[in-house]
Amino acid sequence: MEETPTGFSIKFWAEDDKPREKLMLKGKAALSDAELIAILIGSGSRNESAVELSKRILKSADNNLNALGKLSVKQLMNFKGIGEAKAVSIAAAMELGRRRREEDVLDLKQITSSRSVFEIMQPIIGELPHEEFWIIYLNNSNKVIYKTQLSKGGLTGTIVDVRLVYKTALEHNAVAIILVHNHPSGVLKPSEQDKQVTRQLKAAGHALDVKVLDHVIVTEHSYMSFADEGIL
Repeated sequence: MEETPTGFSIKFWAEDDKPREKLMLKGKAALSDAELIAILIGSGSRNESAVELSKRILKSADNNLNALGKLSVKQLMNFKGIGEAKAVSIAAAMELGRRRREEDVLDLKQITSSRSVFEIMQPIIGELPHEEFWIIYLNNSNKVIYKTQLSKGGLTGTIVDVRLVYKTALEHNAVAIILVHNHPSGVLKPSEQDKQVTRQLKAAGHALDVKVLDHVIVTEHSYMSFADEGIL
């Protein structure tokens, strides 16, 4: 029989305390996703423990943490037993997890392939419900020295500020750039507008001796590279 440090058997713990005590005794890796979420929300209700409530929330997201992370505070509050404070705690934890993934992949730093671009940018734009257009700036070793969002919303020629793109490149002494945007629809086929913007930036870069190495379209689970497809 498992004992707490004070000698009380696990069967005497309140249901809502068990995940916390389990983490202290066995470590965080021993807990299920539902148990970790139960720690975040702290308590359940008279009819449902925190773990049971967490299992119900996870089930609605197909037991997928990425899907859970997309739920807004208002959507989380639709679950009986989840008020604003608990919803905010869950949303904050999901965002911390996303940011941790982003920081982990930034250790890559050097772009060695289109896959490298996907690994850097998927945590940032891969799961967004709207389009964002980003520029990655590289030095002569293809190492990332800066990256920035250029626009938000649908990709059109009018929102691509070519002067700003290359002003930033010169400020950071970049010798090459990679264009990246996401397709929330999940469709990886480039539009004519995608191709037009690529040509526009490539032509401007040629005059300043700053190469456009690739244009990568990112979705939640995959990507498409203009360079890999031979359409750059």
